[in-house]
Amino acid sequence: MDKLKIGFVFDDSLDRTDGVQQYILALGKYYTDIGHQVFYLVGETNRTDINNLYSLSKNLKVNFNKNSLSTPVYVSNKKLDAVLNELNLDIAHIQMPFSPLLAGRIIKRIHHNTVIIGTFHIVGFNSIEKHTSKFLSYIIKNQLSLFDKIFSVSTVAQDFGKKEFNLSSEILGCPVNYDLYHTGKKKKDDCFTILSLGRLVTRKGTITLLKSIKILFDRGTLPDNIKVIIAGDGPLKARLVKYCKDNNIDKIVHFLGYISEDEKISLYQAADICVFPAIGGESFGIVLLEAMAASNAVILAADNSGYRSVLNDFRSQLFPIKNSNILAKKIDFFVKNPLKRKEVVKLTSEYAKRFDVTEIGDQLLENYYKILLKR
Repeated sequence: MDKLKIGFVFDDSLDRTDGVQQYILALGKYYTDIGHQVFYLVGETNRTDINNLYSLSKNLKVNFNKNSLSTPVYVSNKKLDAVLNELNLDIAHIQMPFSPLLAGRIIKRIHHNTVIIGTFHIVGFNSIEKHTSKFLSYIIKNQLSLFDKIFSVSTVAQDFGKKEFNLSSEILGCPVNYDLYHTGKKKKDDCFTILSLGRLVTRKGTITLLKSIKILFDRGTLPDNIKVIIAGDGPLKARLVKYCKDNNIDKIVHFLGYISEDEKISLYQAADICVFPAIGGESFGIVLLEAMAASNAVILAADNSGYRSVLNDFRSQLFPIKNSNILAKKIDFFVKNPLKRKEVVKLTSEYAKRFDVTEIGDQLLENYYKILLKR
């Protein structure tokens, strides 16, 4: 079939490496590798390592859904029209929900022959986000009617999109580059390593893990070679470091701060247990799949709706939100049962293959072509 010109449209910046950014870049790389032309029409972005990147707006940093992100505040119509005329896209793939100031204007001004696809990524953390989403749905109502097809990354995102935006969508999970995480050298030292990765903000629940480590430390049931790694940065770092010092676990808990993508892969591959204790606001949980693909660690995750959608076949690896006691029991079990760890890792590694970028990417491509053929 003919090669396509695909534009990924995203109001936020590609300077960060959060879930939506990873979704876009993983698909974009795969499509480029198999011969399609891929363009990124995004909010204010400064990185220079991405080909065909169009930074189309000035953005303002805001907090939404307990996340730090940026939203467009100024877009030049002249610049938009010039880019859209230059590219003449076959597919415009919009990341949803979207701002009326950038993606919304692209949708209104794009060529009539361009297929408009959407992927809905979020779930509201609390009533404020839900009310904000409902208000946004009224503002972008006319643009929503122009979509040819919409996907949601999970059932919980699908439900939120239906309730707050009246969207009908089909579920298609987030892609992970399985081979990227799976290949490489595994264990590099003799430590038993527990890894937690994410921004150090309240929503990510890091304190739940630290409390569980304190429980096990006080009981004296942690192995002598234990090492707990907290990878990521954020406003709670100083408070979490203080908690560790005050509770005498600072010798075994190591805060790495911000890490690169390469460092992240190495950490996943060296871990024995990965813990993701987020208390809510997760629509999917790409970090779980990345850790599964690395094929070395047991995954333990808080039972929020997004993580549950990924671990639905592995419910025993979920623990109640904020429940450090049950998390401590699960950590203790897997520390003491290496054969069970090996068994679980094998199953979850195979499961992660379903979300390989080639699988998700090909399903999307099939939909792109199917809609184009109907034109």
